Amino acid sequence: MGLSLPYAHVDSNLRALAGQAEGFGRCAIGGLHGPLYHVTTLADDGPGSLRDGCRKKEPLWIVFEVSGTIELSSYLNVSSHKTIDGRGQKIKLTGKGLRLKECEHVIVCNLDFEGGRGHDVDGIQIKPHSKHIWIDRCSLRDYDDGLIDITRESTDITISRCHFSQHDKTMLIGADASHTGDRCIRITIHHCFFDGTRQRHPRVRFGKVHLYNNYTRYWGIYAICASVESQIYSQCNIYEAGQKKVAFKYYTEKAGDKEEASSGCIISEGDLFIAGTQPGLLDVAAQHTTFHPSEFYPTWTVEPPSDSLKQVLQHCSGWQSLPLPADQLPAAKQQ
Repeated sequence: MGLSLPYAHVDSNLRALAGQAEGFGRCAIGGLHGPLYHVTTLADDGPGSLRDGCRKKEPLWIVFEVSGTIELSSYLNVSSHKTIDGRGQKIKLTGKGLRLKECEHVIVCNLDFEGGRGHDVDGIQIKPHSKHIWIDRCSLRDYDDGLIDITRESTDITISRCHFSQHDKTMLIGADASHTGDRCIRITIHHCFFDGTRQRHPRVRFGKVHLYNNYTRYWGIYAICASVESQIYSQCNIYEAGQKKVAFKYYTEKAGDKEEASSGCIISEGDLFIAGTQPGLLDVAAQHTTFHPSEFYPTWTVEPPSDSLKQVLQHCSGWQSLPLPADQLPAAKQQ
């Protein structure tokens, strides 16, 4: 029996993507209720540009009529109720990245991020107070800071089928032990390929993070890091160090409103540790209670870790050469 990747039907028509994420970002509808916005230029700004579409306040489903590289001179701010749909073209963002600031219902699908330069420049920066976000089938590499950073009370986010490579500090969830408001953070990461990146797959402070069916290989320092009060549920992932290395690390920090320092908690269920990998799990009985995903969502698509899963994730994560589906149905009326 072949592997059943989740949401395989979403490429049947354009807007079938909306509301189909698994996990904490499952409510993200993006620009479902808005018209199409056609990106007709690779220019950084101006009519027909991606930046022009992302700044508009109304819901939009953004598609591309061009392929190529968009050189961003500054962060590209994405407003609420936007779908940035890269299916049908090959769009690379470079120079800077996307910033999802105080927004909700954003879907980013099938884009390529490479070569972001400058202090605090991330591929996708989600902060503050953003929610209902889905990042799907994107390739990210070689930024000066993070590839995806989620901080400052941003929550209900899913990252799926993304490919991360050629990078050091890959994904940060919760930026500082003083930001106790980040206790609200809830993230799902599934069917992603962390390919030789050095650390932070992810590193977590405070948040609840569900990881399943990801493939993490050849890291430098660690695969997963649990810091202050984090709760990480690692389920049926593949950890392949390639040499004797620890997958799970624990960093102790003091929350801004606590007297005693603490680390986080990692529960491992059905994970596969191969090629020199040492789990590095602490005694579960000595740790605080960890959430279970079923407390928050009833179903998700998870398979036992296997060589077949490894092969699928190497070929089906990141940017995909896909046709742009037809917009077969008119936009639904605003509720």
